[in-house]
Amino acid sequence: MDIRIANHRAERLSNVRPSMIMGLVQKAREMTDAGETVIDLGIGEPDFTTPDHVKQAAIEAIKNDESRYTTIAGTLPLRRAIEAKLKRENQLDYRVNQITVCGGAKQVIFNAMMATLSRGDEVIIPAPYWSSYPDIVAVADGVPVIVDCPQQQNFLISPEQLEKAITPQTRWLMLNSPSNPTGGVYHESHLLALAEVLNRHRHVMVLSDDIYEHLLFDGRTFTSILNVAPNLKDRVLVVNGVSKVFAMTGWRLGYAAGPSDIISAMNTVQGQSTTHASSISQAAAVAALEGPTDFFAERATSFEKRRDIVVGALNTAEGIECISPEGAFYVYPNCAGVIGQRTPEGNEIASDVEFCTWLLDAHRVSTVPGAAFGLSPHLRISTAASVADLQEAMTRISQACSQLERG
Repeated sequence: MDIRIANHRAERLSNVRPSMIMGLVQKAREMTDAGETVIDLGIGEPDFTTPDHVKQAAIEAIKNDESRYTTIAGTLPLRRAIEAKLKRENQLDYRVNQITVCGGAKQVIFNAMMATLSRGDEVIIPAPYWSSYPDIVAVADGVPVIVDCPQQQNFLISPEQLEKAITPQTRWLMLNSPSNPTGGVYHESHLLALAEVLNRHRHVMVLSDDIYEHLLFDGRTFTSILNVAPNLKDRVLVVNGVSKVFAMTGWRLGYAAGPSDIISAMNTVQGQSTTHASSISQAAAVAALEGPTDFFAERATSFEKRRDIVVGALNTAEGIECISPEGAFYVYPNCAGVIGQRTPEGNEIASDVEFCTWLLDAHRVSTVPGAAFGLSPHLRISTAASVADLQEAMTRISQACSQLERG
């Protein structure tokens, strides 16, 4: 009998890549566990702690046995807190039936794509992009349409590029401001110009990923595309969460606000997957959204100071050029000047992947290559580390660059 081993891997995964970021993070952790002194600047996670009043709310929820199933869209107190937050901080009016709560902002995006994409539908994704965007689209049988947005345009999509990328199959445009991985910010005039294009193409929806909204520098304030183009409200999905400014990455709590038909479809997807976000995390999120926010400015200022340290140091390193980001906690330096050079071991640095690999292997600094975010030759450096670690890492990177020789 001819017995063949079945391929149990779904065809839809053929275009989905394993996370390069988590792979490098895992390697860095394994080196640390083996006794190596590795400075990890690879993971996008704030180094602050969850506020005490948020922790206490979770503890009280546990004591009060708030451990039952909740509604799929999230508890009513949390959706009301989100409704109030959006009105108070963003001047956006949504009702609770236009809000859904998920297990992190990533699941929000996943649910949205699964709920709205049919095979062949296109999603415009400006590059550099958060590395999960294209893969989530691919899992949902959509087609990622990548638009390169180089450093000379501050890594932001131009109205001309958007116009050219739109086709009859376009379903979504993804906007992330401030951006992961670049820290780029879409200002009012830029958003207005993009809105003019979108007004000519009414079949295109916008996923506005606002997760870093409170981490802005140099006195800047956050602007949503809906603040400048409220007529787009029936086509915009606002995505946010408590992960970044509240330092609650592990709590896995994200949310979305948008047209009720999209929210309803997303709830259908969630109802057949995770059912709902953790009841305890939801209770904690209520406390976060309704509680004090005076620490927002302090945390943004801290990241701004660390940005200045890192950008200043990188621009003195041979072969590295780094523009100053306007938000988030990343820098995205250009490393074209090291490509083609040789390490002391005689190996040629042929790509940003090889450069980041060498920085980790030879100099014990973990970063992420631009290839993970769709635009090379760059690398992403997280500034969510202590000043001492950042200074030491910049010294190591500078020393590494000085060791390279032209091939």
